[in-house]
Amino acid sequence: MQLEGIDHVAIGVRDVERSAKWYIEVLGFERLHEGMWNGVPTFIGKGNTGIALFPASHEPKPSNRREILMLHLAFRANRENFLAAQRELEKCGIEFEFQDHEITHSIYFRDPDGHQLEITTYELQSQA
Repeated sequence: MQLEGIDHVAIGVRDVERSAKWYIEVLGFERLHEGMWNGVPTFIGKGNTGIALFPASHEPKPSNRREILMLHLAFRANRENFLAAQRELEKCGIEFEFQDHEITHSIYFRDPDGHQLEITTYELQSQA
């Protein structure tokens, strides 16, 4: 088997349209596959990266069942766009945390539903 990469990540959100708008306005994503599947899920993406936004279930989970959750979703950028992303997030009033991981630099922030997102670069220089 030889895979090409990740096609998309599916996440549950409280308000699909609000989340789609946020990813489009903040991260520069575009709507994909419009008009398919009666709109569920709503696909957004950029390049080869796709996110399928599903309405989150409001049904209570059985208390004896553990949930396995996504820890974070990471996007790769070159150094120039890594720094531009920090400026854009600041402009949008979105707080982020910088971390030096020795081989990468990353910033972490959250989407409107609290999903943790990361933008990482392998092009290391001193942080501006």
